Amino acid sequence: MPRSFTHMWFIAPALALMFLILLLPIAIAGVLSFTDYSLGGSSVDWVGTENYERIFTRSTYEKMFGATFRYVAVVVPVSVGLGLGAALLISSVRRFGDVYKTIYFLPVMAALLAMAIVWEFTLHPTIGLVNRALALGCGTWLEGSSFWAHGCERTFPLWLTDRDTAIWTVAFIGVWQGFGFNMVLYLAGLTSIPRELYHAAMMDGAKSGWDRFRLVTWPMLGPTTVFVVTISIIRSFQVFDTVEAFYPQGGGPSKSVYVMMFAIYEKAIQQNLMGIGAAITMVFLGFVMVLTLIQRRLVERQVHYS
Repeated sequence: MPRSFTHMWFIAPALALMFLILLLPIAIAGVLSFTDYSLGGSSVDWVGTENYERIFTRSTYEKMFGATFRYVAVVVPVSVGLGLGAALLISSVRRFGDVYKTIYFLPVMAALLAMAIVWEFTLHPTIGLVNRALALGCGTWLEGSSFWAHGCERTFPLWLTDRDTAIWTVAFIGVWQGFGFNMVLYLAGLTSIPRELYHAAMMDGAKSGWDRFRLVTWPMLGPTTVFVVTISIIRSFQVFDTVEAFYPQGGGPSKSVYVMMFAIYEKAIQQNLMGIGAAITMVFLGFVMVLTLIQRRLVERQVHYS
């Protein structure tokens, strides 16, 4: 055998696994997205782009995109910012750093379905700890979430059952769960910054912590930030457990929490509409592919300029 083909024997198992586990399922989903296939159905009809037209024209799927992008728009910047802040604080402390890491990382390790039950109790409109805490000093507990005290009336939201607050509440829980993971990634990035750069910056006049962060830390964390943002966006698009735990029968009040992964589950699993479920899956994979390409381009640019 020619020497130039010897390496194929080594990469062939990996290529075979990639084809069977990744490429083949994507190809099957792509074909199903152009059909009306359902499990156990007597026939399969080719419907062309009808499923995609439904996704981009019907109001239900408009709500799906709206809820998904609102969730991503909140969770990504807040979790990235909090992760960076927590990493900077932990890296600056001299004692109990491991304790703080454990505390911040606990939500990542916790079973989200179990934590969803805790959050559902905490955010309950009448017996929840959040509204009870808000009621302290405001007056007597009344029916629902209204309180009266000293001539003023305050009404607190129904966090999980009000269509105006449901998606933001779920997004808050997403931030609570995700920023610890971003903190770990930023801690890894901080440890890779040479200490000599800080000494050189101080010799050049960067005396304050803000100057050192602006001139050294933030530029050196560029590749890490690109990776953290990309991973956070993908994880945000994949949100499902929280929505399923809070709203198992639908996407929340008035479909206000009808995110993409729950829509795939509802259409393909609950309603056995595999064709439309596959079409939503392909749209989701399209978003992920675009984000991956953007991340690769940004990382290559960071490496080129560095």
